[in-house]
Amino acid sequence: MAGQRWIDELVAGGTVLTDGAWGTQLQQRGLELGEIPDSWNLLHPDRVEEVARAYVEAGSRVILTNTFRANRIAFGKHPDAERVAEINRAGVEISKRAAGDAARVFASVGPSGKQLIMGDVTEEQLAAAFAEQATAQAQGGADAIVVETMADLTEARLAVEAALATGLPVVGCMVFDAGRDKDRTMMGVDPERSARDLTSWGVDVVGANCGNGVEDYVPVCGRLAAATDRPIWIKPNAGIPRLVQGEVIYDTTAEQFAGFLPALIDAGASFVGGCCGTDPSFIAALAKRVHG
Repeated sequence: MAGQRWIDELVAGGTVLTDGAWGTQLQQRGLELGEIPDSWNLLHPDRVEEVARAYVEAGSRVILTNTFRANRIAFGKHPDAERVAEINRAGVEISKRAAGDAARVFASVGPSGKQLIMGDVTEEQLAAAFAEQATAQAQGGADAIVVETMADLTEARLAVEAALATGLPVVGCMVFDAGRDKDRTMMGVDPERSARDLTSWGVDVVGANCGNGVEDYVPVCGRLAAATDRPIWIKPNAGIPRLVQGEVIYDTTAEQFAGFLPALIDAGASFVGGCCGTDPSFIAALAKRVHG
């Protein structure tokens, strides 16, 4: 597969730094509580591009897109639900402008926010929504697609299948934040099962993101790597969030986060970045260690 070849070439050069959180960065630029961040691709593309550019300047060689919620089901009855294809294309184009020749753009596909097991949505509805999203991202010029923050393997499979149908390389990521050791998804899936299933579906990269702090994702990374022959993608949170006077606080600093980079690499990580609570300073701290 051509996609797998350039992914392999990318990781052959050493650890590939991805980006950090987007939502909090947009909030710093005026995103208000209750607004859908993805709609800013049309409303405030300049501010979205600022976020993407900040990560490239910090050292990211792969950046994502502001499209995590940009599927018809997640938008629900919001007026922009009819514009999700346009929002996805714009999200990719914004990140491509910021990336230039310095980084690759992997389009983000997140969960629908609905539960199959509860009958909130059908597999057919999910498949159609993910197909619409992935097709638009490919049309926008994405280099690859990241299916991320998935807890349900069935929903993950439907999103992965839609992404693979575009012909682009695909990263498949689950979120591990449940169970006694915080090594299960909300649906009880462990890293080994996740890695085996994602690999069997044909993803080019297997990974985990969100849900947990970096120290807890070191063993998860090792377990994923032991269960697949694909490169491993890891984007942990900056620790476990605390609510202080109505504000969400993450205690892990950029330097502390970057201090776990050698352990993640030893555990098998090829792509490393951050999720909730991280920002460009976290990527800069990782870049300093990579280049050092």
